[in-house]
Amino acid sequence: MKKIVLILILFGIPFVVAACTSDEAVQKEITLPKDVPEFVTKAGFDNIDWEKEAVEFGDKNIIGNENKSGVIGVDMPSLDGQKWMWHLWGIENPENTEFTVVGFHKETGTVHHILKEGWSTSLSGANNGADAHTPSSVKIPDPGKWAVLLYTDDELFDILIYEIDE
Repeated sequence: MKKIVLILILFGIPFVVAACTSDEAVQKEITLPKDVPEFVTKAGFDNIDWEKEAVEFGDKNIIGNENKSGVIGVDMPSLDGQKWMWHLWGIENPENTEFTVVGFHKETGTVHHILKEGWSTSLSGANNGADAHTPSSVKIPDPGKWAVLLYTDDELFDILIYEIDE
């Protein structure tokens, strides 16, 4: 009987360890880069729903959260640089709206700017059915699961979840 219990314990430990460490990156202490905009806070990362992955919608290959935000180009290799076209719905004055993009890498628990030109850029008017859009050059530092936090005028606008492997 003792051998059976011992065997069950030995075989059960890997499952317990795997279950306890699967979200380890999310539970790590988040350190914000020194140059991150002041309105980006650690509390903003508490809202990430890793199960709500971005989906393709419309006929323009936009991948995101339908009728909120999405990107053309995110399905292309982005680790060495890529052009993405951001689309946002519900923006009333796009030309007067500052757009900030913050990347959070799930596996490492690190925060990055993914726009090559810095944290923020300006928006332009309607395009592809969205109320606002802007092109940008991006570089994703590491492969894996990313939460891309979008801010408009210093307020969290949306969170896009992407798996970026190349």
